[in-house]
Amino acid sequence: MIQVTVIQIDNYGPWTVTPNPRRESDLQALQSRLYGDLNLQFGAHKGLVFYTRFDNLIAITNGIDLETHRRIQDSIKNRYPFTISMGIASAETPYEAQKLATEKIQEHGSAQDKYRKEVLDVANDFILEEGYVQLAHIDINNVTKTLTDLESAYDAYLRINEIHLRLIKELKKYGAMVFFIGGDNFMCPCNGMTESDFIAIFGDIKDKTGVQLKAGIGIGKTAEDASNMADIGLELIREGKVEGQVCTLNYKNYNIRRKFNTLCPI
Repeated sequence: MIQVTVIQIDNYGPWTVTPNPRRESDLQALQSRLYGDLNLQFGAHKGLVFYTRFDNLIAITNGIDLETHRRIQDSIKNRYPFTISMGIASAETPYEAQKLATEKIQEHGSAQDKYRKEVLDVANDFILEEGYVQLAHIDINNVTKTLTDLESAYDAYLRINEIHLRLIKELKKYGAMVFFIGGDNFMCPCNGMTESDFIAIFGDIKDKTGVQLKAGIGIGKTAEDASNMADIGLELIREGKVEGQVCTLNYKNYNIRRKFNTLCPI
């Protein structure tokens, strides 16, 4: 089971134009700051946040309880000109978990309902000890020489988005999700998927686009543990230390334990 938290800014659209439309540069900076802030706060508890549409975000939150969610919610209220609502759910697949979490927020009213504020609702059981997170860190082979150094910045951006969209459509069939995380990298919550599933998807994308992909898959009790393993697995492929285009590592079986400093005390 994987636990997902859906985060939504309350009544954000109307706020951006009240009493008059706000400067776009300020809004972009505010959205980016919120994304970074939430990643630091959830990351302090081994969670991981993805920005999706910026006013809606999705977090992998195995091991994070209701009180911690409430403290993060209060912190945002105290430091931002708006509030956020959160829906929390667990399921066998990431896609199903986010769907249940979204529905918990929607039950309380529209995203643009000025009376709906700071929803914090849970669809089912918290995943504090049991359950696991499986994440795949995907990147494009040799992107610098085949794309970055040859194409214009915008054409490279279009190409990356094309691959992203193909991954989204294919992985959704398995109940997985895909998020762009910068450069030519994608992070995929993918509980229940196998290496063979990824190899088949990568083969199909290569046949249709000519782009070759590889992935490190990490498994752990938390998003942080799983993402660390996925990063190491991908690096092993890049360095030629493992054969093939997919490498899976399980945190409980891995003999390196690294401690990371956190920037947020919450």
